[in-house]
Amino acid sequence: MGKKSKAKGGDSFGSSRGDRTVYREFGNDAALERPQPEKTPAEHDLRIQTSRKGRGGKTVTLIGPFEQRPETLKTLLKELKAFCGTGGSAQEDRLEIQGDHREKLLLKLTALGYPAKLSGG
Repeated sequence: MGKKSKAKGGDSFGSSRGDRTVYREFGNDAALERPQPEKTPAEHDLRIQTSRKGRGGKTVTLIGPFEQRPETLKTLLKELKAFCGTGGSAQEDRLEIQGDHREKLLLKLTALGYPAKLSGG
């Protein structure tokens, strides 16, 4: 039996090994990126509500919807968590603060320039 020869230089479909995309619907990745609208605090219409659904009976305060960049939301979340002395997280367009802090957050958000209303029960 003879030796098997290996072809040098890649496969038979081209020698580029970086991008092996077969089909792409929208062209390049830059076309998929949409600019995030950045509203000023006064342009928002925020609702503050409490919820327990899907959290094992734990109460959280939901604030949203926001139309800001994720970096801006994270800085606001950090400020609100420090103000309430609790934890929380940033979802797509809303913030979750652990515990029932509706009245506290209403005062803080209006002081920051966000028009907010209490919603639900």
